[in-house]
Amino acid sequence: MFPSVGALLLLLLCPGPSHGRSPQIRSEALKRLLEVFGMEDAPQSPVATRQPPQYMLDLYHTVTGADGVTKQPELLLGNTVRSFLDRARNQRLEFFFNLSSVAKSETILAAELHLFKLRGRLSQDLRQHRHLFCQVYDWTQNKESNKGLLVIVQTLAGHKLHNYIRFATGRDHHSSKHPMVVLFTDDERRGTATFTSRETPFIREVTLHDKASQSRNTRSANLLGCLRYPLYVDFEEIGWSGWIISPRGYNAYHCKGACVFPLGQNMRPTNHATVQSIINALKLTKGVATPCCIPDKLFSINLLYFDDDENVVLKQYDDMVAGSCGCR
Repeated sequence: MFPSVGALLLLLLCPGPSHGRSPQIRSEALKRLLEVFGMEDAPQSPVATRQPPQYMLDLYHTVTGADGVTKQPELLLGNTVRSFLDRARNQRLEFFFNLSSVAKSETILAAELHLFKLRGRLSQDLRQHRHLFCQVYDWTQNKESNKGLLVIVQTLAGHKLHNYIRFATGRDHHSSKHPMVVLFTDDERRGTATFTSRETPFIREVTLHDKASQSRNTRSANLLGCLRYPLYVDFEEIGWSGWIISPRGYNAYHCKGACVFPLGQNMRPTNHATVQSIINALKLTKGVATPCCIPDKLFSINLLYFDDDENVVLKQYDDMVAGSCGCR
């Protein structure tokens, strides 16, 4: 049975018996956690001077709140945004974007071509044209002979401006002006109980302190009932800080506590859990356990990171943060 995200994080981050901290167990847990993030291997760390495009940083801060938790899910088309900078090295006015890192499982929903127009010397006749018409052509009928995109800029009257319009290149200009292609894709990895900021769950939270009080806190949790506890994921501690741009970590939370009869509404029980707790308390049927304390609302989070080709990716992952806990 595949372990939950919370179980993997507890194994990686929380103190426990020696076998839980062995290199073999840790390696297996990291491998499983990468699978949760849709990766086979962790991307290689980029060059230290590599800076993410400002567009991607702005987009990340627009759709996320604290710790990368999604605050405006409707603003993100699909669950993945990939940016590709110009990799051309010749002196001609052409750009090269390597899109090979797009997985076959991803469906491209939209694409943007970002070009920075430089100041040019236009004749008096052309200078009067305040509005320009930009046409973008591509090779869609024959993928084998795909030659990329052809961009034509002309006035509204039809005068072509290819000899007058200049764009910044990746060779000679600041990184903020580099040509870039942005793809909005979806890999259909959807969670089962995504929680958005428009909902306000009932949350009771208890903070754990030092290790010495852990057993005492566990006994207290059983008396208090089903509660939400902090579970901070530090990407530097895991060893992923080299390729994850933001967030530096996030609070996944986890649920713990007893769901014993009588279940109050503050434990957010389902009808089934209430009946099960009654059967357990009255010993009407052998082998019936008490209900389980589990997340009943979940947040999605967003990661902004470098992939193996040093492209910057913004990806949304469902069911990563326990928003509230209940008896089920």
